[in-house]
Amino acid sequence: MKKTWNQLFVRQGWLLDEVEGNIFDCNQETEANVDFLIKSLDAAGVDHTINNGRLILFSEVVLEEEWLKAVDYKGRGHGEGLWFRPGIEQPKVAELDTYISGIVRQLNRLGFHTMGSCDGHERRTAHVMVTKERNLDELVGVLLALGIKKIYYREQKNSNHIAFHLKRNHLLDLAEKLSLIEAEWVSKGETFIREKMFQHQLEELLMIPGASGNEGKVRDYVVEKLVPLVDYLTIDRTGNILAEKTYKTGHGPVILLSAHLDTVYEIEEDREILKEGKIWSSSKGILGADDRAGVAILLHIAEILHLSSTFNGKVKFIFTVEEECGLVGANNVDDYFLWNTDAAIVVDRRGTGDIVTSCGGYIPFCHPPYGSFFENVAKSEGLNGWETTLGGSSDTRVWAMHGIESVNLSAGYFNEHTDDERLDVEGCYGTAKLIEGFFKNNRELKNVLREVSRLKEINEIIKEAL
Repeated sequence: MKKTWNQLFVRQGWLLDEVEGNIFDCNQETEANVDFLIKSLDAAGVDHTINNGRLILFSEVVLEEEWLKAVDYKGRGHGEGLWFRPGIEQPKVAELDTYISGIVRQLNRLGFHTMGSCDGHERRTAHVMVTKERNLDELVGVLLALGIKKIYYREQKNSNHIAFHLKRNHLLDLAEKLSLIEAEWVSKGETFIREKMFQHQLEELLMIPGASGNEGKVRDYVVEKLVPLVDYLTIDRTGNILAEKTYKTGHGPVILLSAHLDTVYEIEEDREILKEGKIWSSSKGILGADDRAGVAILLHIAEILHLSSTFNGKVKFIFTVEEECGLVGANNVDDYFLWNTDAAIVVDRRGTGDIVTSCGGYIPFCHPPYGSFFENVAKSEGLNGWETTLGGSSDTRVWAMHGIESVNLSAGYFNEHTDDERLDVEGCYGTAKLIEGFFKNNRELKNVLREVSRLKEINEIIKEAL
């Protein structure tokens, strides 16, 4: 997806306040950095003006490839460290390497003052050196919460040396993620920051339009987030996102995770998300948590599994279209993608503790041991109030019709399809924790699926006898 001006500025290291659209307040940025920004805009051919510390852009946003050419110059980064006093002066963007300048500025903003850096120039590992005035464990916690899989560091006499085994474009991504963190979060640790980042992604999803039949923008968003986390991804002929990832040897169960992309009505363009404690609502029209909450949860799980999974098996992801107008996307998924799937988890149920195991009590989604497994996982994870129950129609019904053990889990929303829609964001995150627990209990899951397989065999014998 094309970046916004704000993203381009953040990824290169400028600290500007976005007033609106293409207007930025530069008063908190240093004079040297504003001067370099103006030169870079000129080099990119961007029509602009600056008035009373406000930068106004009149041109369309450029592609990041063009922007990188504009900000780069021969010898950039060679002067770093000759002038800089950590904690006293702000780093100069023009004197930092092109692909790590954003990380350096964000680390300094968060109180991790840098003494040097290098983006690796595609020949070496990128790194930063930070002073020892802050606890290194805090910085490691921040990086882990942002999805850095392995942290490499060593202590030196006057600094800590942090290495980033990332591709250069991923260094820019890390800078953008760091910009979302508030300084007061740092001391609260990895778990707290990870939940806040989940809420940020959830809020982004809630602001993307995508009523049934018009899912293009939200589909593009999900694809961009999911591609780095899976082995395979495609868009089928109906518009569903199909993806899969094998973890460890892959010699384990095959699990399907599913949510739908569409909302029942379009999200109002000028609405705001109102936040009263843990409850979110919309200033106008539907909130859209049905089923953007489910989408956010599955993206979170994809990242968790990618980073630190103990799960041994395969996970398939299906993000369906047009669920709200008759399960259209699910009904048109090609059968081959569902072959050999042992069990499914759909996240598209109101409330905060429902494990839906049947449609109205007359169409079973799964055998009792599979539903009970979620109750047991919830208890082991310290999550209260989760119980099996009957529910309504959803994509779960389609997966069950294919013989896949399936449940539909609460996503935290209430009063869906109305202007009074609410989302319990803590409950929503609780569902993510439940699914994390599901994958952690790998051995118990295998036992449950073996038990279900035996029950299926018994049922077949009884059917044949009758």
